[in-house]
Amino acid sequence: MLGDRNYKQVIKNTIDSISKETEPQIDTNDTKTIHLHEAVRCLRRSYYDRTDPVEPERTSFSNLVSGLLRKMQYGSKLGEYAIDDIKLKGQADIIVDDVVMIFRSATSPPEIPFSSDVLYLNACLWIFNKIDGIIVYISGDGKEVSFSFAKEKKMFEETIRRVRVLNNLLGEKKVPILEPSEECSSCQYYERCYLKQKMGRGINIQDLFGLKKSD
Repeated sequence: MLGDRNYKQVIKNTIDSISKETEPQIDTNDTKTIHLHEAVRCLRRSYYDRTDPVEPERTSFSNLVSGLLRKMQYGSKLGEYAIDDIKLKGQADIIVDDVVMIFRSATSPPEIPFSSDVLYLNACLWIFNKIDGIIVYISGDGKEVSFSFAKEKKMFEETIRRVRVLNNLLGEKKVPILEPSEECSSCQYYERCYLKQKMGRGINIQDLFGLKKSD
């Protein structure tokens, strides 16, 4: 706090503002259009984002790297893939020649890529009809690591299955099943999924240690 101005709040407001500008705009009433990031992450989170949203906590500019690249349109491209009467929309951060690239922030460079990012990249390869793709992770201290992948059909079939599941559950107004992952602890819907359970009955301390009440 400097003077009467809370600069931490100013920074937070700036991050929130940029995030809203760079995140994909979703028509919550259009259940026939599913965005790729909705399908590859926790479906319950995507469901709540559409039906009863809570703003996530945004704390770092590094988390904005992917959205800022798309906003700059430096090789970024938005595409669609038809799944029966459903439209799957996806956006690559950069497409250079025949290679699709996506960028992600990370606390530290991971040893292996996150499964949701692999599903996202692979789906982009199908949407844009490319063969090879690269995921680039950038940490807050500037370190980066990249992983390359080739187009894979069975993985895309899993993404299509998830698109159909989310579409059906949105139409039926049914909450998706819980999909526990490392992201749960930082999710804004954590308390909706993990409630503290009360014990069914009280514990008598004498029963616990095998003691009998004296007459």
